[in-house]
Amino acid sequence: MKLKTIPYPTYLTQIPADGHHILAQQTSEHILVYQAFHPSIANCAVTHQRFGGPNYRFGRMTWIKPNFLWMMYRCGWASKPNQESVLGIWITKRGFLDILQTAVYSSYQPEIYTSREAWKQRVNESDVRLQWDPDHDPYGEKQARRAIQLGLRGKILDRFHGEMIAEIIDLTEFVREQKRLLDADGSNALIVPQETSFDVSDSQLRDRLRLSEG
Repeated sequence: MKLKTIPYPTYLTQIPADGHHILAQQTSEHILVYQAFHPSIANCAVTHQRFGGPNYRFGRMTWIKPNFLWMMYRCGWASKPNQESVLGIWITKRGFLDILQTAVYSSYQPEIYTSREAWKQRVNESDVRLQWDPDHDPYGEKQARRAIQLGLRGKILDRFHGEMIAEIIDLTEFVREQKRLLDADGSNALIVPQETSFDVSDSQLRDRLRLSEG
C-alpha cells in the first residue's frame, strides 16, 4: 500500500484542532500505525514482513500509534536510542477495532469505571492499554488535540503478529528527510502522511473511548 502525503499546512486544514480523535492514514480495509525500533529489529521486520529475530521480545508490551506527528514526538524524528528506525505497519481495520474493544485505560478514569477496584480488575483481564496524550506539532509543542496510543501484550499481541499485519514499510529515510526540511525551511516545507479520523460507529465504544465528534 502506498503512503499518501500532503504538505503540513494542508494537513492542518483537514484535521480537528482539539478533542479526542484517532487520526490515521486509512484505506477501505486497513489503517496505518507506527512503531520505532532499533535498526536490527526494524530491518528484520521489513525483510521478513513479520516481527522476530534475536532482538525482538514477544513477551513485553509493545505500543502502536496511528498518528504520525505523535510518533515523531515520541521517537525524536528517529533520533532517540533504540528508536532510530520508524516503521509504518498496515493492519486490518477489523483487527484495530478488536484492539479498541478490549482496551483499558492505563490510569483510573472515574467517568468510565464504577470504582478503582473495577478498573484494576479490567486492567488484569485486558491485554490492551489505552492512553490519550496531548498531540504535538512538528517542533514538539503540545496541542489541544489528543492523540491515542495503544499497548499490546498477550493474546491480542499474538493476533497482531499473526493475522492483523498486512504490510510493514520502512519510513526511516522519509522521516529523516522531513526533519532536514523542517530544520532548514520550517514547517511550511514539511510533508506528512495524510490522516483522517477513524470512524467508530458503536456508540458505547465511542463513549468509552471518549471520542469527540467531527
